[in-house]
Amino acid sequence: MLCASTLVNDNAPPSRDQVLARYRALREISKRHHHEVLKLISGDALLRQARRLGLAQGKTLILDDMDEMNYVYDLAIHTASPERSRAIDRYAKSARLAEGSDEALVLEAMRNGQFSILLIERRHETAGLIATDLVRGCEAWLVDIGLESSMTEGTIMATRLFTPERFSMTAGVNVPLGLSMFEDVLAGLPRRLGEVPPATVIDNRHFAEAIYSIALANGIMDHLKYMDLPDEG
Repeated sequence: MLCASTLVNDNAPPSRDQVLARYRALREISKRHHHEVLKLISGDALLRQARRLGLAQGKTLILDDMDEMNYVYDLAIHTASPERSRAIDRYAKSARLAEGSDEALVLEAMRNGQFSILLIERRHETAGLIATDLVRGCEAWLVDIGLESSMTEGTIMATRLFTPERFSMTAGVNVPLGLSMFEDVLAGLPRRLGEVPPATVIDNRHFAEAIYSIALANGIMDHLKYMDLPDEG
């Protein structure tokens, strides 16, 4: 299993401004893809996923914060039951993107995104963070200004990464993890996954779903706020 990103040593590394400019451009493209792929997902499908996360009863959403829908969107876009195709893959088949364009690059990276458990190791010397993927055993360069300013060394988090550049980006949601919560997640997985190696179970849709469900039940949004990248003069 390959890591979501590979650290590269360059003789002439890019400046912070260059990295952030590239990040801004790729983030805007990913937002457009995200918006378009959601058009392919029915309201009923979103409600089913919301119910699985405890965010709906019947056809009524029960939200403390609209940002909680980001967890529904993540699972509805990037995961599917074995007999169904993922929404992100259906969108890729219908999208008409120029080969080699940034739009095509980002979409392919999104399709190959990996759900990861990350240990924040340190600040990257240019921008973002260096994190260790605790399941796959490798390092990733994560560029996310909100996380760079809020995550401290030693923090563990769950997120979905995609890697359109030398650096990785989050697909939109993250969950701070503690030991007790992780034990609850493992206990909440379907029994058949109990004997599956961690490197395999993390790619199962039920793993991310269990983390999101427990985090939402524990009021994660009371302590977490998503931030867009601010403009820098």
